[in-house]
Amino acid sequence: MTSKKITILGGGNLGAAVAEGLLKSGFTKPNDLIVTRRNLDRLIYLKDKGVATISDNEVAIKAGEIIIVALKPYNVKEVLEGLKSSFDPARHIVISVVTGVSMMDLSAIVGSKIPLFRAMPNTAIAIQESVTCMCSQHSSNEQVNYVTELFNQLGITIPIDEKLMDAATVFGACGIAYALRFIRAATQGGIEIGFDAKTANLIAAQTVKGAAELLLKGNRHPEEEIDKVTTPKGCTIVGLNEMEHRGFSSSLIRGIGASYNKIVS
Repeated sequence: MTSKKITILGGGNLGAAVAEGLLKSGFTKPNDLIVTRRNLDRLIYLKDKGVATISDNEVAIKAGEIIIVALKPYNVKEVLEGLKSSFDPARHIVISVVTGVSMMDLSAIVGSKIPLFRAMPNTAIAIQESVTCMCSQHSSNEQVNYVTELFNQLGITIPIDEKLMDAATVFGACGIAYALRFIRAATQGGIEIGFDAKTANLIAAQTVKGAAELLLKGNRHPEEEIDKVTTPKGCTIVGLNEMEHRGFSSSLIRGIGASYNKIVS
């Protein structure tokens, strides 16, 4: 596939993670990537890799073909309104990774004829392990395939209806924090039963990684794998039951629900 110039508007945590993932995967070369940010000192590490880092969004848009919008939700409309004349439907594909801004809102700014995508990755995109939920409008099959391939380099891509995008934000993007909090809690438990902090953290993280791979590679249900390690009167079932008595599953479910309600409120 012919290399395209990719511009990332907003080199914050997510925008920078996208840039890192694209470089590590080899999907794009440093001289085909532009990242914008007001404070360019925060992007020196990308500049050192050969990435063009600039503060002028208008110049960045005109230089790119794939425009990834990674601005903050509270200022995306204001920033893009001042740039609307820079978008060219014959040249540009716009991909928004901004939480809570619909394709209807975006197309009202950048133009209704622009091929437009909404994608919700998570920060594991920097190590090519993201789950990215995606939807689009006014896009050709070729464009859908290109954007899907782009995000497939960085993990897995799942097409969804736009009405599920808020849920995808909670489940996939916020979900990174939920998983890390579990690992942190498991680490604390490991310290309590005798491991030093570094070793406990390593065991907890690798155990979670292994559990996830069992499901992904084996296409299995979690309970199927749980049953394999819960022997009658064993230590695993005792621990699981104690966690459930303390509200483990219900707390996680309620937490996901609370995050979703915050987004849609």
